[in-house]
Amino acid sequence: MEIGKRLRQLRDARHFSQGEIEKRTGLLRCYISRVECGHTIPSLATLEKLAKAFDLEFYQLFYSGSGKPVAPEVPGQSPLAREERKLVEMFRQMSASDKGTVLVLARQATRRKRR
Repeated sequence: MEIGKRLRQLRDARHFSQGEIEKRTGLLRCYISRVECGHTIPSLATLEKLAKAFDLEFYQLFYSGSGKPVAPEVPGQSPLAREERKLVEMFRQMSASDKGTVLVLARQATRRKRR
């Protein structure tokens, strides 16, 4: 994917001028132009600013599908089962206190299993 082209698509879709992106990010309009034309590759910090300017999550700069993308399997790593992925997603949404409770219960359960 050419990030400059993607940024231009996002900007056009929202009917933003380069000047509007400049106001939203603090990046110079000429820099935005250089990125869109492929003359400059933005840093991760700059991409984060651009994602905020478009009111997007960071991953959405690179992904145009609907919903969150599924991470590809990494060779040599066992994929998580559906239940494990669901558990991880629920855990991410919990408060710090609830996460602590779940971790205590998980530790107790794994200790019982080892005995």
